[in-house]
Amino acid sequence: MAETPMIDQFDRKIVQALRRDGRMSILDLSEAVGLSPTPVSRRVRRLEESGVITGYAALINETALGFGVSVFVSVKLDRQVDDALESFESAVATFPEVVDCWLMTGNRDYLLRIATEGLREFEQFLVGRLTRVRGVASIESSIPLRRVKSGLSRTA
Repeated sequence: MAETPMIDQFDRKIVQALRRDGRMSILDLSEAVGLSPTPVSRRVRRLEESGVITGYAALINETALGFGVSVFVSVKLDRQVDDALESFESAVATFPEVVDCWLMTGNRDYLLRIATEGLREFEQFLVGRLTRVRGVASIESSIPLRRVKSGLSRTA
């Protein structure tokens, strides 16, 4: 990965437009940011090569796939040493129910977002798998009521 480039107003507009629609053509992108296609193409390539743009992905409606329950789970480990962290992270990587996992500061070590078909499946995951991971000292779950803001609306 190359050194992070200087980001100007056009780069920010490109990132914002691609955040809204990652499948946008170079022509449409050039119209959206007010530059001709050739410099826009060069800028996109530079942003990709420097690691500012790390990839493109499809956003999935989990509910449409049958995963109607999303739960945030805070996990505290009994020890915060490298091997305990690595062991926990390796276990979590094998759980398809875990769609996001963050190492945190503060009172808890990890914040996970779990997606399941329903509360029964969440309970089975929690009791049957997550609580059995070696080193887990405590778990706290929170069920979101609705999403107020998505990262997609953030400006660069």
